[in-house]
Amino acid sequence: MNLGFGEVAIIIIVALLLFGPTKLPQLGKAAGQTLHEFKRGMKGVLEEDEVEKKKEKTQS
Repeated sequence: MNLGFGEVAIIIIVALLLFGPTKLPQLGKAAGQTLHEFKRGMKGVLEEDEVEKKKEKTQS
């Protein structure tokens, strides 16, 4: 799903109306931190899965 310039502009305007210009940077920072934590958690899960697969191969 690709968003064009018009759609992005409408989303930004609605966000400004709902949250105001003072809260928007805080919300963006919180969203960025949440995404970073999610990526880090998924990386840990994938690494654990790889370790388990390697253990299974060595035991077989």
